[in-house]
Amino acid sequence: MSIISWIILGLLAGAIAKFLLPGRDPGGIVGTTLIGIVGAFLGGWLSSQFLDRPISTDFYDTATWVAAIAGSLVLLIAYRLLFGNSRDRR
Repeated sequence: MSIISWIILGLLAGAIAKFLLPGRDPGGIVGTTLIGIVGAFLGGWLSSQFLDRPISTDFYDTATWVAAIAGSLVLLIAYRLLFGNSRDRR
């Protein structure tokens, strides 16, 4: 997959992660989008390094999507734990 495909996959993975973990995030939609993109890269890299799963060149590979969504979920949870809900602190 090209870098553009990973970015699109990350945007969609971030949206799915946000759907699975509803609530207000400190970064809003921009922060969630960036977390989705980074999560897709991280999930793909971790999958290839530790699970001996090569990164597929096919955009519609189920394992790639699961790894991207899992990476986005992990980063979204970590982001919420580290930065909390900054909108409540006004």
